[in-house]
Amino acid sequence: MIGRIREFDEILKKETGRITDSRLLEAMEYSLLGGGKRIRPHLLYSVLAGYGKDLSLGDPFACAIEMVHTYSLIHDDLPAMDNDELRRGKPTNHVRFGEAAAILAGDALLTYAFEVCTHSSAPAEQIVRIVNLLAHGAGPDGMVLGQVYDTLEEKDADWAFLERTHALKTGQMFAVPLAAGAVLAERSEEEIQRWYRLGIRLGLAFQVQDDLLDVRSSAEELGKTNSDIRNNKTTGVTLLGEKRAEALMASLYQECDDALDQFGGFDPEELRSLIASTCIRSI
Repeated sequence: MIGRIREFDEILKKETGRITDSRLLEAMEYSLLGGGKRIRPHLLYSVLAGYGKDLSLGDPFACAIEMVHTYSLIHDDLPAMDNDELRRGKPTNHVRFGEAAAILAGDALLTYAFEVCTHSSAPAEQIVRIVNLLAHGAGPDGMVLGQVYDTLEEKDADWAFLERTHALKTGQMFAVPLAAGAVLAERSEEEIQRWYRLGIRLGLAFQVQDDLLDVRSSAEELGKTNSDIRNNKTTGVTLLGEKRAEALMASLYQECDDALDQFGGFDPEELRSLIASTCIRSI
């Protein structure tokens, strides 16, 4: 499994190698191949491993999900959004290439992701189901809606509002790879939906952890700008305080870990290890 993640940039390069060489491709690859923890592809591969499936089945979909995630980061960093200047220890895409090029690079990654899904040799019905999951998770009832909530000035925002925002903006793109792995493993629709719900909770834990890291780490340690602090945004920490936020994070991660034993015919070792390593991440 670790080998698969180490090889993931080469898998991504194989897909971007189909694109005409241009300034656009340079901007796309700058962010797509610019590092990152690759947690979302790892989630998909971990579900396949747990069901004893060939990991290569997940390659096109893991690439597509990472492309959608990268597009969201490029657009999230734009001046109209968080106006960040640093991502993964490097200048953000719009700082490096200009705002117009960054917008178009994000657009291209989002669009190309769905073409990449069609490069799969999986049965057509599985490809269609995963495309549906990805489009829904990334779209106007998913991540984009979460981004809209995130940009709203909510002076009286409570935890319910923030939880809904995080579930959409972050949780959806944790849910999609888990559910996609279940689709490829030929699990029932009921089980696919349980994986989806687990992903939402896992993404929520991850976001609360991000909020904690944002106040406890410098921009240099994070490899990105502490924009939430700079922009005076309401986060899990500003709303709950550090101690309650940390307790909530730990509870959510534990909830996700416990849920892994509820899936029949599934070996949770790989995914449990990933959750544990994510829980203690420092960046």
